[in-house]
Amino acid sequence: MKLTLAEPKYLKESIAILSDLVREGRFKVGKDAIELNAMDPANVAMVNFRLFSSMFIEYDVPEAKEITLNLSDLNTILRRAKPNDTVTLELDAKNQLRLQFRGASTRTFTLPLLALDEHEHKAPSLTFPITVETASAILSDAIDDADVVAESVSFTAEPDKFIVSAEGDQNKVIIELRGGNGTTVQSKSKARSKYSVEYLKKMVPAAKLADSVQIKFSQDYPLMLDYKVIDKVSLSFILAPRVDND
Repeated sequence: MKLTLAEPKYLKESIAILSDLVREGRFKVGKDAIELNAMDPANVAMVNFRLFSSMFIEYDVPEAKEITLNLSDLNTILRRAKPNDTVTLELDAKNQLRLQFRGASTRTFTLPLLALDEHEHKAPSLTFPITVETASAILSDAIDDADVVAESVSFTAEPDKFIVSAEGDQNKVIIELRGGNGTTVQSKSKARSKYSVEYLKKMVPAAKLADSVQIKFSQDYPLMLDYKVIDKVSLSFILAPRVDND
């Protein structure tokens, strides 16, 4: 296995986001993409990451591989890659992952593989009657606004309207988006669901990868955030709803 990237941004930024949610990652390296499905330790959020083979200037995968890595360690190494570096990933003779950065100098790091976790996380079968598509920066700002007043945020959809709101002991914020100006809302009826701001703040940095985001949810139902750049990268998150105890 030997993979070479001339544009490390998408791998670097994706791993930075993933490492904030997941400790260890089991990567499937196939003929078309590198893929990771993983659950956070609290089983509240799930991530699906795909980096497509078309992103690579060299993608030599004679047979499918599965490798498990410590994502924090991988992130620490990838942070050392400069924007114009060429990044090569390959398995060495000791069955370690070797990462080589070529730019003004050539720097080589090695990262041990971890034992494969036999339990594979598969995305649940979910149906989303509501889909909102908007600029990813708008969602990021909305979550930052919600973070000022509360630990949870409500997503509400109505026909042609999407509302993000949060309410604390004294403060309240409401962000309203209507269809048009780059936002589309597909919802035939009103629905509302509440989610953790803490988790969302770990997900919305995917705005660094994709200019737009699809937001999918339903009444008191899991949330899906879907960030995609065609033929480059796909990063999606599933987040369990936050249920009030009262």
